[in-house]
Amino acid sequence: MKFIHTDLGNLDKGRIVEIVLKGNAANVQLLDSTNFNNYKNGRRYHYTGGLAKQSPVRLAVPHSGHWHVAIDMNGLRGTVNASVRVLPTALPTIKQQPSLASMPSLVHNRGFGIDVDIDNDPEYDVFISHASEDKDEIVRPLANALVEKGVKVWYDEFEMKIGDSLRRKIDKGLANSRFGIVVISKDFIKKGWTNYELDGIITKAVSGEQIILPIWHNITKKEVLDFSPSLADKLARNTAINTVDEIATEISELILQ
Repeated sequence: MKFIHTDLGNLDKGRIVEIVLKGNAANVQLLDSTNFNNYKNGRRYHYTGGLAKQSPVRLAVPHSGHWHVAIDMNGLRGTVNASVRVLPTALPTIKQQPSLASMPSLVHNRGFGIDVDIDNDPEYDVFISHASEDKDEIVRPLANALVEKGVKVWYDEFEMKIGDSLRRKIDKGLANSRFGIVVISKDFIKKGWTNYELDGIITKAVSGEQIILPIWHNITKKEVLDFSPSLADKLARNTAINTVDEIATEISELILQ
């Protein structure tokens, strides 16, 4: 028996095989390896498909395994040629980042009840805590982008040195600003601040609300997890995914709305 054979290799359940016929109607059969061997040796077999009078034919793979397509003219007249391909799968669904607006506790219009010696309303829109090593690459471009969008930025005080109280600095910054950013990088972690300190800052709010936006810069999730497990689960932005301008735009739209 003559037939057109295409070895499809291993396919997962649900993949779609497309067969385009050129010529007459033909028998189109999708078979796993066991049934293909039975088919070509004249034994009883099972298949997906049947007599195809229109083209293209699309058949779904019933279960994962090694699959074949056999096309023949058994019981039919004429000739046929065919092309066979496995249709590409859909790309994975893009996971959208939660918007900053979904975390209303990030904006502090009158501070956040922080115990520092500042009685006035916040003077700045945004403050940025960072390691001085990150100033040129990320902090200054971010600050400039925010300023260009009409945002008042306070960050020069936050070139942290070993021995500084990170909590005290950020508490003061939050009292003077409506929005807080901490740039988390390898250099930031190397400064010697404890996980306890940073964990307390990130979660310091009523009912555990998030009050600071971490920005990951040139750092992996594992490194953040090793440094501060609670920080790794917080709403954040990542310079490996988001551009400086995208981050600045999102922040400015939130606080200047």
